Amino acid sequence: MLNDKQKEALRNLPAVHFLLQQPDLIELIEASYFELISDITSKVIEQERKRIIESESFSEPTLNAILYKIKEHYEKLATPHLRSVINGTGVVLHTNLGRAKLSKEAIKAVQQAAAEFSNLEYRINEGTRGSRYDHVENLLIQLTGAEAAMVVNNNAAAVILILKEMALGKEVIVSRGQLVEIGGSFRVSEIMYQSGAKLVEVGTTNKTHPFDYERAVTENTGLLMKVHTSNFKTIGFTKEVCLKTLVDIGKEHNIPVYEDLGSGVLYDLKPYGIGEEPTVQETVAAGADIISFSGDKLLGGPQTGIIVGKKKWIDRLKKNQLTRALRVDKMTLAALEATLRHYLFNEATEKIPTLNMILMSNEEIERKSKQLFQMIREEMTGAGELTLIDGFSEVGGGSLPDVKLPTKLVSIRPNQLPIHRFEKQLRITSPHVIGRITENQFLLDVRTIEENEFAVIAGKIGSIMKQSNH
Repeated sequence: MLNDKQKEALRNLPAVHFLLQQPDLIELIEASYFELISDITSKVIEQERKRIIESESFSEPTLNAILYKIKEHYEKLATPHLRSVINGTGVVLHTNLGRAKLSKEAIKAVQQAAAEFSNLEYRINEGTRGSRYDHVENLLIQLTGAEAAMVVNNNAAAVILILKEMALGKEVIVSRGQLVEIGGSFRVSEIMYQSGAKLVEVGTTNKTHPFDYERAVTENTGLLMKVHTSNFKTIGFTKEVCLKTLVDIGKEHNIPVYEDLGSGVLYDLKPYGIGEEPTVQETVAAGADIISFSGDKLLGGPQTGIIVGKKKWIDRLKKNQLTRALRVDKMTLAALEATLRHYLFNEATEKIPTLNMILMSNEEIERKSKQLFQMIREEMTGAGELTLIDGFSEVGGGSLPDVKLPTKLVSIRPNQLPIHRFEKQLRITSPHVIGRITENQFLLDVRTIEENEFAVIAGKIGSIMKQSNH
């Protein structure tokens, strides 16, 4: 039951047609179109009506307050929701911030693919319809040593496609210690169920032996699957079956072997002392029939699920009806092709941002950190404590979880502003600067910050400091 105050407030709500005649909304109509502003206005009035009805302690909205909410709603719609941010976290493959940055050449290729017609599924020499896989398949074959290759929209899609084509209604043997969960609660066991394959777990959490696979093989076994645990590491009393041994078991029983590599390393990081990730080339050479991995992790390209392996299996995957639903678009292919060419011409570490950041030298880190430190100090003018401290960067993106990359961190402690409010002001206003808070200090890691972003960061910090002192 509404009280008298609520009834009066509802009667006082202005009509939509009245609001649309106000100068502020007339300006919005001229900048966009009548139906849009009319719809926004109706929604705001409905929200106010609901607020009044649901609370006896409401404050009656003024005309100016309603007009402000309408304009605020319009601005949210008119402002791009996907925005650029400055990644000062030191996490190279930050999933929440879009993972791998593309090379300049890959960006140019995407722009060209978006702006012009292309031979996406057209063979220019023959004048006939072609396959979109043609643009990257030969590059992947050359780089990995596989017989054939194809691409879908991400690695989870690749896993489902492979299981559905190669093991529908059949048993897939997987080590219990490899039943991983990736971001967003996607689990190997759940993907297996969705694909129509039957999961057969072998071994224990920490130890799996060759005989575990041998004893699990039946007439209904369709696949031996190895999942590379790229997003966690088990240490201590552990044992797993190497791929080469698994391939031997597969050959003995005439069962194909599939490895989900996850991160997908084409450039070997082990000589630099960075992790122990097997390369795609090593996995192909070990004899796996089919291999899948991500394009936007350690490979440093766009989001894709790359599948390489024996031609007879790849040909079957290409014909699966699910493939069309999982296919990548022209811009993704353009970016992937450009990225793969960097590997082909031995320029990956120079031109692919992901590898460049991971392999950044201590000297380069030191130089960049001192430069950013000095630029911030000039803007802060004594409004807080500024120091350079030692720290660690992370690879991120579910890759190399045990790797800590030594780095230098710019530490900021404002005098007049609580650290969480300082962080929020850097984050919510454009340009959006994302860092991290540790022990009541705001930290910026130069490993993931471009030098052309230094002045922007310093200027924004200086502006926030000046406002907090007034």
